[in-house]
Amino acid sequence: MLHLRLLVPAEHTDEVTSLLERTVGTTHLVVLPGVARDPVGDMVLCDVAREAGDELIAALRRLGVDTYGSITVENMDLTLSTRADRAEEAAPGEGADAVLWEELVEATHDDSTFSVTYVAFLAVATMLAACGVMLDNAILIVGAMAVGPEFGPLAGISTALVQRAPRLVWRSLWALIGGFAAAMALTAGFAWLMDVFGLFNVGMIEADRPNTAFVWQPDWMSFVVAFLAGIAGTLSLTSAKSGALIGVAISVTTVPAAANAAVAFSYRDYSQMTGSVQQLLANLGGIVLAGTLTLLAQKALWRTTRHHQRAAHTRPPARSTQA
Repeated sequence: MLHLRLLVPAEHTDEVTSLLERTVGTTHLVVLPGVARDPVGDMVLCDVAREAGDELIAALRRLGVDTYGSITVENMDLTLSTRADRAEEAAPGEGADAVLWEELVEATHDDSTFSVTYVAFLAVATMLAACGVMLDNAILIVGAMAVGPEFGPLAGISTALVQRAPRLVWRSLWALIGGFAAAMALTAGFAWLMDVFGLFNVGMIEADRPNTAFVWQPDWMSFVVAFLAGIAGTLSLTSAKSGALIGVAISVTTVPAAANAAVAFSYRDYSQMTGSVQQLLANLGGIVLAGTLTLLAQKALWRTTRHHQRAAHTRPPARSTQA
């Protein structure tokens, strides 16, 4: 279930409550007159089944509630109510399959911001990966993958393409390209500093590294793994299963490839640098493609499911014939 808190000017309260009352899957409607001060007006509370949430939020926005008032949506972990159970049963579709597009756009928008914190996380992850590739240490590589925040902009690009939001596309691209450029530049400087202190040397980059050589040797399996990870990551976002993102993060080779490219550049090993960049691009492309196709499939499947269930609910009973 979702919990909605609406701040509505008094002159619009009736049309908003009327919409809530006729929306299938809505229950626990509460109106608190005159309690809102900014904006001045009423507070309207209700619960709605997740599978009915996206259409309800879209309808509220068409009324302009987000313009003259506010819409706040919260996920409810536990609701003990017979009315809530009936509301979920009445709403077409399954809550686990429902996508809240407004929530997804907002989440990817926040995660696709080119900020100091975002660049710091990406740079630290890339430096950790640089230590991993130089020491041929797979544990450090896995740790660096988990730290990297790059899935946010990748999901933002997929969401923006499906929702046709060009501003989010450019915002996500800037965070992705600018973030990796800054992280790789800082990692190249880090490698130079480590070389000065004798902790890195050219022999380490040129040595056989059986545990980490894959980061600069791209093949079709790299793309396949990235594609599967993109599907899993997108599903984890749309179903609010955020824990699955950790598994996604440690299955793609974006950060390690960027790290190896930066270190190879600092030692003028342009062959490894080229291979690493190709690995990076293959992973980024696979994730974006998978995320976009997954969202398109979810949107199409959800529309088909709701259409069939609504048709079943509205179909008149068959007439019995007597001989």
